[in-house]
Amino acid sequence: MRADGLAVAIQGEAGSFSHLAARQVHGEHVRLLPCVGFAELFCAVETGAADRGMVPIENSLAGSIHENYDLLGARGGALHVVAETAVRVRHCLIAPPDTALADLRRVVSHPVALVQCRKFFSEHPELEPVPAYDTAGSVRDLMARPVPATAAIGSALAAALYGAVVLCEGLEDHEANHTRFLVIAREPAPLERATKTSVVLTLPNLPGSLHRALGAFAARRLQLTKLESRPLAGRPWEYSFYLDVMGDPRREVGEALAELRGLASELRVLGSYQAAEVAAAS
Repeated sequence: MRADGLAVAIQGEAGSFSHLAARQVHGEHVRLLPCVGFAELFCAVETGAADRGMVPIENSLAGSIHENYDLLGARGGALHVVAETAVRVRHCLIAPPDTALADLRRVVSHPVALVQCRKFFSEHPELEPVPAYDTAGSVRDLMARPVPATAAIGSALAAALYGAVVLCEGLEDHEANHTRFLVIAREPAPLERATKTSVVLTLPNLPGSLHRALGAFAARRLQLTKLESRPLAGRPWEYSFYLDVMGDPRREVGEALAELRGLASELRVLGSYQAAEVAAAS
């Protein structure tokens, strides 16, 4: 299927950073299926309403997005991680044309975006941060129903799509601000070009079980780029583990996983795919 024929589910509206991620992977003319929440996004892919889904999994400033780790772990074998990409998140202060920064008193955006711009708000104490469900949706709503003395934080793409203007950019606390997205689909990706594998597992609640499990990778000198623990529902103080490992899933990674199956109570490969490169901040 051609990239511009794919329907891609995103959380949020056109112009969001999820939209930028979809364009990076699938091309500028990708067809979007905006979803209000992440559970709706997963459901859209699982039911076939969308061909792919863009799942933000971690931000280099705000950390892991735990809801999406839990959703990945809960989908059984229905969905697979088939790709990843990293988006440089550059936050802009966006307002209707002819708005001056000095006239503003409120700034609306997604709570995570507001958190990533703490320094900007400390330098502008007259501005009140107001949480909303989406960055791009904040820009869209502001342009549809302008509110006096109000601006939004979002992407330059959102400003262009909705006819707004960028008053200033680079509001994020640190220029090395990236969000990593996983691409989910109903069918797994081919293994020939895969360099990264995502796995979720549970281990016996016994001393040394995690140490022995990680030894399967250490013995083969495999690099783990992520290790995340998540609580198991209904089993207090027990956890599942999400991990990303670099290497060939047909060779040394596959061997490590075969060994790990003998140690884990449950092990599921979420997907093997080509690792993304993170561009330098600019």
